[in-house]
Amino acid sequence: MFGNYLIGLREGLEASLVVCILIAYLVKTGRKDALKPIWMGIGVAIALALGFGCALEFGSQELTFEAQEALGGSLSIVAVGLVTWMVFWMRRTARHLKSELHGRLDAALAMGTGALVATAFLAVGREGLETALFVWASVHAASDGTPRPLIGVALGLATAVFLGWLFYRGALKINLAKFFTWTGGMLVVVAAGVLAYGVHDLQEADWIPGLRNLAFDISGTIPPDSWYGTLLKGVLNFQPDPTVLQVTVWALYLVPTLVIFLAPVGFASGKGKVKVPDEQGSRGSQPTKAS
Repeated sequence: MFGNYLIGLREGLEASLVVCILIAYLVKTGRKDALKPIWMGIGVAIALALGFGCALEFGSQELTFEAQEALGGSLSIVAVGLVTWMVFWMRRTARHLKSELHGRLDAALAMGTGALVATAFLAVGREGLETALFVWASVHAASDGTPRPLIGVALGLATAVFLGWLFYRGALKINLAKFFTWTGGMLVVVAAGVLAYGVHDLQEADWIPGLRNLAFDISGTIPPDSWYGTLLKGVLNFQPDPTVLQVTVWALYLVPTLVIFLAPVGFASGKGKVKVPDEQGSRGSQPTKAS
């Protein structure tokens, strides 16, 4: 459940900050008339992400067991690739996110309502689709027959929306650079578990050999249905009887990715600040997502 909460929080907060930047800029520049198209674009993006998630969930139920495992495994690997690209991309370009969004908004304001809707849709839609795919893959990997994974995601998203609102109002100031670095690192750990589970799905679908070649089996020591077994699976997608290939893929992904991601990148102190005005034009200064 914690792993899914982290996904909802990390991904949801990125989308919340994008929305805050868009709305704050329009309020600051006196273009409140453009808020309606922006909210329309955001609403369409959210609906698309929800529809995509529902299509993945309900569409896969109509498939055979082998087809379900093949689809789940393939999408898990795709999701891990996307989330890995996303955390590194954000680490590299976060400091320019505010100016980039402002530039898009200026161009859209000059073009009219349709351009504003499209700008908001594209800004939030990419985040939404990535989140839907990774959440589906993670919930699929961590599913224990209870709604806890989905509850974790929902709580994470709710927390992200609340934090975004506090940032916008200037009521909360935290070091977002460190926040996104460490949550990004933890997300890499979660992604490693999703990747290993995806490989296992492909083995069960008979796309990859080695399903019976176990690296170890500690099911007697850590029963999957025990509270601590459930906790480990929910947080790390831990499996007490992984195959050799699962362990190999997990280690080859996790170790180099985590080392590279957490390596210092030399950003100077004090950079990466963003000032977000509230509806009355007051400003609160928060660190934005920076590496």
